[in-house]
Amino acid sequence: MRHNFKTQGVCSRTISFDLENGIISNVTFEGGCNGNLKGIAALAEGKSAYDVIDVLSGIRCGFKSTSCPDQFARALKIALEE
Repeated sequence: MRHNFKTQGVCSRTISFDLENGIISNVTFEGGCNGNLKGIAALAEGKSAYDVIDVLSGIRCGFKSTSCPDQFARALKIALEE
């Protein structure tokens, strides 16, 4: 199932991804640091949402209380609850 998540407090505007049986695929970020976010998307491909949440939750960007990876973890948590 395709999920779209509007981010808050970061440079990327949205995160879209597919989640089937807890496995992540087709991750895309709109906006943000293109190369870094492509890297995160590639690393998450085919992984368990739970594993990715464990790794990315709580990562901060500079003095911000969140980051694009942290927002991705939040989006995954919401998707798993649906």
